[in-house]
Amino acid sequence: MKNPIYSGIDLLPSGHATEEIQRGCMVLEGGAFRGLYTSGVLDALMEEGINLSCTIGVSAGAMNGVHYVSGQIGRSARLNLRYRHDDNYVGGRAILKNRGVIGFDFAFHEFGKEDPLDAETFWNPNRRYIAVATDCLTGKAHYFEKGKCSDIMQAVRASASMPYLSGMVKLDGRPYLDGGCACRIPYRFALHEKFEKIVIIRTRPADYRKAVKDRPSRTPRRFYRDYPEFAHTLAVADKKYNHQCDEIQSLEKKGRVFVISPSQPIIISRLEGDMEKLGGIYYLGYEDAKRRMPALKRYLEMDE
Repeated sequence: MKNPIYSGIDLLPSGHATEEIQRGCMVLEGGAFRGLYTSGVLDALMEEGINLSCTIGVSAGAMNGVHYVSGQIGRSARLNLRYRHDDNYVGGRAILKNRGVIGFDFAFHEFGKEDPLDAETFWNPNRRYIAVATDCLTGKAHYFEKGKCSDIMQAVRASASMPYLSGMVKLDGRPYLDGGCACRIPYRFALHEKFEKIVIIRTRPADYRKAVKDRPSRTPRRFYRDYPEFAHTLAVADKKYNHQCDEIQSLEKKGRVFVISPSQPIIISRLEGDMEKLGGIYYLGYEDAKRRMPALKRYLEMDE
């Protein structure tokens, strides 16, 4: 059996971000364990003192966003690169406890005993945090903001609960699943909120597009026959995603947004178990961010 823990776990960046905050919105795409790319990018940004005033994330992006807002460099990577093969986090026990393949109880509580979340920094009212989940009754994206919703961590759980592999997550009496079903890259929230500076962290290369069939798959309708609006959202998700990718590229060309995306394809399974490959994805994000740092600071109008 391959090493269940990343060999470079003890060499990961660590420490805490500065207290300086820049006005702007950080937009985080999901992507299951491709989210380690985002972890690497965010750690590099925190090391450089880039802490934007608003963060919005979907699925794995929502989970990464928690650690970015709490200012804890390396915390997201330590969770995923040490505990990927812990059955309480990913596997049978997680399914039994959480009705899904990801053990949120472990991620939020057990891991927190060993590596506590900096709750004081996370709850700083000067930094907004939004987790996007999909309302299974309407099929539409719902934006849960810390301090304005009843349970932001339950919203993160909903945002990162993958369709087909997870049970619906109840919040205020309504069922939710992965925010990426309705909105995989929530940059339009940042535009609507009139942020002048918008940084988008992708987990796919800039030229990646989904292969879309002429006829939508019937699988969503069969699997979620009691939730027709949600089933429809799933059926058209890939087409909508491609449109988002096209619009992001257009906005980037106009200088309206700044995008960091993988400099090479990330080819892994949704629940990838090769720890060296996952560690490599983290450092791909870290190095891509370091390479783009001068341009990013110019975009944010920061002194280099």
